Amino acid sequence: MRFFIEISYRGTNYHGWQVQPNNITIQAVINKALSTILKEEIFVTGAGRTDAGVHANQMYAHFDTKTAFEIDKLIFRLNQFLPNDITIHNIIKVSNDANCRFDAKNRTYRYFIINQKNSFIEDAFLIHKSLDIEKMRQSCKFLLGKHDFTSFTKKHSQTHTNFCNVEYANWHNFDNKLVFEIRADRFLWNMVRSIVGTLLQVGEKKMSPDSVGNILIKKNRSLAGKTVPSYALFLHKIEYSNKIFNV
Repeated sequence: MRFFIEISYRGTNYHGWQVQPNNITIQAVINKALSTILKEEIFVTGAGRTDAGVHANQMYAHFDTKTAFEIDKLIFRLNQFLPNDITIHNIIKVSNDANCRFDAKNRTYRYFIINQKNSFIEDAFLIHKSLDIEKMRQSCKFLLGKHDFTSFTKKHSQTHTNFCNVEYANWHNFDNKLVFEIRADRFLWNMVRSIVGTLLQVGEKKMSPDSVGNILIKKNRSLAGKTVPSYALFLHKIEYSNKIFNV
């Protein structure tokens, strides 16, 4: 039997999602929790791989089990077992060929910025410089569509293609924060944080809005901006077709 599991987490205390030797990761902690409670070895497959320090409002994973269980009781027991910075919201029965990674229609990330120190906000990047938000918004149009995002990913990342289809990208204000939101079918390693670092250079008037389009074409990481810190990045939402859950 295969199940999707809906998760949220604060990534501060973890070395990202994916299991790593000698490091604590989200995936490893959830594997242990499920294996302990169901009394069989369980390995969850994530819909993506968030980097160290990155948070998730909504992450999906799937797992297979031969053990029968009541969904509500398993959710309750998992949330008792897991640390406070990982929460299980739902478990959904799916078909055995459903895949939380490859069946996802899109993923949405948000990056948060503040311009004044606030002791009660830990998950936002503090920037004291004045930013031209309108120029940063103008830059976003160059990201839309299907492009090779080699200029915005870590060199030598292991992936079969650097093409991503960006459906939405924009800046908006939310709860006294400046938020960059981007939605695409897939993302590359460090892609969102590299894009944000580049758009901030546009906002600081170190480059023009159309430079973003030129950087994309050049496929050269050294032309883009610095990678901004991970602690202000959230995987906000993952979307699936309704038929995935209609089993």
